[in-house]
Amino acid sequence: MDTLDLARWQFAITTVYHFFFVPVTISLVAITAGLQTAWYRTGKDKYLRLTKFYGKLFLINIAMGVVTGLVQEFQFGMNWSDYSRFVGDVFGAPLALEGLLAFFLESTFIGLWIFGWDRLPRRVHLACIWMVVLGTQLSAYFILAANSWMQNPVGFRYNADRGRAELTDIWAVLTNKVVLVTYPHTIFAAFMVGGAFVAAVALWHLIRRAGTDTEAFRTALRMGAVIVIVAGAGVALSGDQQGKVMTEVQPMKMAAAEALYESEKPASFSVFTIGTLDGSKEIFSVKVPYLLSFLATGHFDAEVQGINSLQQAYEELYGPGSYKPNIPLTYWTFRLMIGVGMSAAAVAAWLLWATRRGRSPSRWMVWLVAPLPLLPLAANTFGWIFTETGRQPWLVFGLLPTSAGVSPGTTTAEVLTSLIGFTVLYGALAVVEVKLMTKSIRAGLPPADVVPADPDGSDDGSGKPLSFAY
Repeated sequence: MDTLDLARWQFAITTVYHFFFVPVTISLVAITAGLQTAWYRTGKDKYLRLTKFYGKLFLINIAMGVVTGLVQEFQFGMNWSDYSRFVGDVFGAPLALEGLLAFFLESTFIGLWIFGWDRLPRRVHLACIWMVVLGTQLSAYFILAANSWMQNPVGFRYNADRGRAELTDIWAVLTNKVVLVTYPHTIFAAFMVGGAFVAAVALWHLIRRAGTDTEAFRTALRMGAVIVIVAGAGVALSGDQQGKVMTEVQPMKMAAAEALYESEKPASFSVFTIGTLDGSKEIFSVKVPYLLSFLATGHFDAEVQGINSLQQAYEELYGPGSYKPNIPLTYWTFRLMIGVGMSAAAVAAWLLWATRRGRSPSRWMVWLVAPLPLLPLAANTFGWIFTETGRQPWLVFGLLPTSAGVSPGTTTAEVLTSLIGFTVLYGALAVVEVKLMTKSIRAGLPPADVVPADPDGSDDGSGKPLSFAY
C-alpha cells in the first residue's frame, strides 16, 4: 500500500469507530429527556429511575464519542492537508457553528444537568437536558451540512490562483438539497439504534427477573421497541427521498448501488446480483421490474443511467480516468443497510407482540439481547460506508479527486505508525467502554433518592450540597 491507501484506511477505520457512538448519543439523550419529562408530568418513581439509569449510559457514551471524534480532526492536518486547504474556507462556517454553538450548548447544559439535580428547580433542570438534545441535533445538522457539500458542492466559487473553493453563500450550504434529506434519514436511523439499545437492556433485566423493577423495565422495553418501529418507518420514507436526490446529484452512486451497467428505461431493481470480481460485468441477477425507476425518479417508466454511459460522460467532462466506485462494495453495503435495518424493525415488532397484555419475555429470548442493538448499529455503519465509498473517486464530487487531497509531505511510514497507534488506542478504549457500560447495566436501576427543587422554583436548593447524580 502507498501513502494514499494507508491514509484512506486510517480515516475509514477511525471514522467508522467514532460513528459507533454517534447514533447512540443522538438518540439516547432524547430518550433520557423524554423519560425525565414523563417523571416531571406524572411524578412516578419508575420514570425518574429510568432517567438516571439511561442517562448514565448516555454520559459514558458521549465521553467516548468526544474522544474518538477529536482524532478525525487531527487527521485533516496530518494526512489530508491538501483537502483541508481546498475545503477550509467553505467548511469553516458550518464547523465553527458546530463547535461554538452546538458543542458549547451541549457541554454547558450537560454540566448543569449532571450537577443540578438537587440545586435547580425541576422545570429548569428538565430544560437543561432538552437543551442538550437541541445541541446534539444542531451538531448533527452542521456536520451533515459540511458532508453534504462534499456530495453536492453549492454556494461557492473556485479560486484558481489559490487552488481552493471559497464560500459565497452560507445559506446555500445549510439548505443544500442533500442535507435536507440526509439529516432526517440520519436522525431516524440514530433513533433505531437508541430504541434498540434501550429495549435490549430492559429485556436482559426482565429475563433475569428484575423483581421490583419489572414494571419499569417492561415500560422501557416496549417504549424502545416502539421507537425502533416508528424510526424505521421514518428511515424508509426519508431514504426514499434521499435516493431521488442522490440520483439527481450523484447518478453514478445510484448506478453503482444497483450494479446497473447499462442505462435502462424502465429500470429494474436488483434484489440480488453476482458480478465479476472486478465489478465490471454482471453475471447473474434477480430483479423487480420498474422498481428502480420509481425509487430513483418517482416514475415507473423513467430512464436510469448506467455505469458505462456515466463513465463515458465523465471522461468527456473531467478527462481520462476511472470514475467508477468499488461496485461490489457499494452494491452490497446498500443492501446490507436496508436488510439489516428492516431486520431490527421486525425484531422490535415481534418483541411488542411477545410482551403484549402483560406477558413476560421467555428466558430463551436472551439471545436477542446482544443482536438487537447491533442490527441498527450495523445498518448505520453500512449506510455511511455506502455514502462515502459511493462518492469515489472524489473527495468533493466533481471538484477534488481523493488522490489530490492527501498531504504531500506525509510518508508511508508515518501513516502506518499512526494507524497502528490509533488501532491500539481504540482497542483499549473499546475495553474501557464495554466494561463501563456492562458494569452500569448490571447495577440496575438506581434508587429514586434525588429530591429536586420544587417545580415553581420556590425552593432554590440553597444550602444543599453540590453532588454528582450518579
